[in-house]
Amino acid sequence: MKRALGISVYPDHSDIKKDKAYLKKASECGFSRIFMSMLEVTQGKEVVKETFKSLITYAKELGYKTILDVAPTIFDELQISYDDLTFFDETGADGIRLDVGFDGNKEAKLTFNPFELAIELNMSNDVAYLDNILTYEANVPFLYGCHNFYPQEGTALPYDFFERCSIRFKKHGIRTAAFINSQVGEIGPWDVNDGLPTLEMHRHLPVDIQTKHLFATGLIDDVIIGNAYASDEELELLGSLNRYQLELAIEFTKDVSAIEKEITLKEQHFRRGDITDQVVRSTEVRKKYKNKANPAHDNVQTFQIGDVVIGNDAFGKYKNELQIVLQPHSDERKNKVGKITEKELLLLAFVKPWTKFRFKEK
Repeated sequence: MKRALGISVYPDHSDIKKDKAYLKKASECGFSRIFMSMLEVTQGKEVVKETFKSLITYAKELGYKTILDVAPTIFDELQISYDDLTFFDETGADGIRLDVGFDGNKEAKLTFNPFELAIELNMSNDVAYLDNILTYEANVPFLYGCHNFYPQEGTALPYDFFERCSIRFKKHGIRTAAFINSQVGEIGPWDVNDGLPTLEMHRHLPVDIQTKHLFATGLIDDVIIGNAYASDEELELLGSLNRYQLELAIEFTKDVSAIEKEITLKEQHFRRGDITDQVVRSTEVRKKYKNKANPAHDNVQTFQIGDVVIGNDAFGKYKNELQIVLQPHSDERKNKVGKITEKELLLLAFVKPWTKFRFKEK
């Protein structure tokens, strides 16, 4: 399943010209999905339809798919029936996200709507909600899942709970999404906006680390920036990320050699299947570089978690093997060549047996 990057727009809190400029910039950076909030509509039905249609039509020209976030109050205010989704089709939307659930049978029926609108479910509950819907023989290709975001500091999901909720959807092959938080975006759906992440641990992290983390879990297909507007720098940073393989940012030591840099940056690494607790071992590189000299440097110290080390000339057959330190230890047969940046250390938990990974110089 292809992974996507998304942005959020809030037509009732923003200027349509700014929204369109934002969509264009994000599109240039490889974004292809839009979360568009319809939770705080204050105008009449036809005005609302035209406002959203104008924005969604422009988004389609740029290659986006748009999911509208809706709640029962919106259906009441706009006098829309759940049995007739014509209004949403006329806006040009590709799907609707149900902020509140029903009895299971209702959601299953909605997946058979004649417009083939995707029906996106709230993933942020550790209950058998999806299983119930599937027992009513839902049209699974049109069933998506998306976590909530949390505007109030301290209220977003803890990781273990997020994982349990996500597994419920992923095990059925449902397309999944979650939100990250721009560190400069100030627009959201409500009057409190301490950021809009799904995970509390992400709230103050750079956008690229949040995104790497969500993709590394293997549980999330689409990563959406929850608040608007992300900066051009943030959009460009996310656009340059590898969505399908973990790339760890490394800060090299002053005395790193050219051959050590080549081993680190140019090669495809993977963790050995027979793992150890002390280090992540990338062993194939030692075979390719077995005849390359590697004098000792930065080797008389206690290596710390996240240090990247390479075997030096004193390490025999293990010369030029690359390792990531998971437990502090000393070994003068290893050179410290760099360190994974501190904020990325959380990603090491996802370097599992046979995990493929690369490095990128910070």
